[in-house]
Amino acid sequence: MIRISDITVRFGGVVALDSITAEISDDVIGIIGPNGAGKTTLINVLSGFVRPEAGSVDVDGLNLLTLTPFRRARWGLSRSFQKLQTAAELSVENLVRVGLDHCSSPNAEKDAAIGRALEFVGLSRLRNTKGGDLNSQQQRMTEIARCLVNSPRIVLLDEPGGGLGETEAEALRTIITDIRSSFGAQVLLIDHDVDLIRATCSKTIVLDFGKLIAFGPTETVLRDKMVQAAYLGQGPGQ
Repeated sequence: MIRISDITVRFGGVVALDSITAEISDDVIGIIGPNGAGKTTLINVLSGFVRPEAGSVDVDGLNLLTLTPFRRARWGLSRSFQKLQTAAELSVENLVRVGLDHCSSPNAEKDAAIGRALEFVGLSRLRNTKGGDLNSQQQRMTEIARCLVNSPRIVLLDEPGGGLGETEAEALRTIITDIRSSFGAQVLLIDHDVDLIRATCSKTIVLDFGKLIAFGPTETVLRDKMVQAAYLGQGPGQ
């Protein structure tokens, strides 16, 4: 159970997150909203890149906000980024190995974990391929493998479906849906692809102008008139 309580973030005079509160127990939770709604800011708070002025994030009695980003990673939190930044000269295997930098396991165990993560995302045959030779879909899958290699407790995915075609998006849906059963991690998923959210997320959080305007079963949320208005650019404050 992830309990997000009264998270507030301000950037100067802009309220990026306004007392966000939610309890998350499902395997995959969606986070949606128009551009500038606060989605990535919320992920940045959870991962430690942004310090909120108020609030807490409790997981099994631990307030994650008391940990440094490095300690959050060691505890079991991993994330992907919206903008791909693949090191061109590193092999896929070594790009995934980065996810084990904070781990003191023997090399044999690390190699086995890398192999498992690559197999899960369908990149086993490309493990020796350099990052610069990967297409965008393969880069996305490499990043997800990096997130999973250390058997995390929570995975934060920031627009993993960006730039994918329909066939690739379908494969991504299967991967996201299977993360909990295969690796034991809860997933928080940001994406603008409503079909991806609908196919993978049992519940969805909707943000608009830093406020939580809906949270509940995904189909119910997507039919909400306030949510639809926000996506049409007619939400609160517009």
